[in-house]
Amino acid sequence: MNIHEIVNSTRNYNLHSHTQFCDGRFTMEEMVKAAIDCGMEHYGFTPHSPIPIPSSCNMSALSVDDYMAEFSRLKEMYGDRIHLYMSMEIDYLGERWGATNPYFERLPLDYRLSSVHFVTSADGRKEVDVDGQPAHFKENLDRYFDGDLRYVVDRFYARTLEMIEKGGFDMLGHFDKIGSNASAVRPGIEDEPWYRRHIDNVIDAILARPSLIVEVNTKAYSPPARADNSVAAAYRPRIYPSPETIKRLLSAGVTLAVNSDSHYTSRITTGRSEAFDIIDRLAL
Repeated sequence: MNIHEIVNSTRNYNLHSHTQFCDGRFTMEEMVKAAIDCGMEHYGFTPHSPIPIPSSCNMSALSVDDYMAEFSRLKEMYGDRIHLYMSMEIDYLGERWGATNPYFERLPLDYRLSSVHFVTSADGRKEVDVDGQPAHFKENLDRYFDGDLRYVVDRFYARTLEMIEKGGFDMLGHFDKIGSNASAVRPGIEDEPWYRRHIDNVIDAILARPSLIVEVNTKAYSPPARADNSVAAAYRPRIYPSPETIKRLLSAGVTLAVNSDSHYTSRITTGRSEAFDIIDRLAL
């Protein structure tokens, strides 16, 4: 599989998606059928990888064989209609867990997507999810970090830099997503100089790895699903990374992949046309 070739030859792809094997809401087959109906030519499965800590969002190591078997079945069944790829969204948890772990090297993955979702608590005892909905983020911020937002953001980006420097993966997922939850707690934080320095540092690290593909994640163009059909008060349509950062990456020749991070069949194409419009405008 050559991701660079795919994303440079067509826009009918989505290489970041989730299903019943992690926190997705539909089966792999349902997602394949929906992708075909959307006109996709290339579709990648990226369940949240197994990790050595409890997590309701990540797939169990015990289900990996079932995941691979189902992928093989679907590829055989639908391979004449769509190109399917088997991957994982690999969490980076510092030295003890990431894409360079021998566990992932043994898996026959077509490519590797890597993202940061956890930050170590202030007392060093727990890996804390900082990727959920704003209310959950605020709860964890107060419970595990004594409300110290700067600490959480600093640690998120320090971990992101470590992940990029260690390598072992092909595509970097939603690297500035922490900005959304941080902005819900402190509006305007992404415009503060110290926050912008974090973005600058990540861009520098990306540029030091010429083959790394950077994801433009469009999931947040769709309101978060809520049981009561309400929308989080802090929600606003956006893409990750920001248009300003996209412009800098384009100017440096970095390859971008527009992915919807889909958890629902109805969101496979969410925000992708808007993201491509932004990229086209910035590329002029």
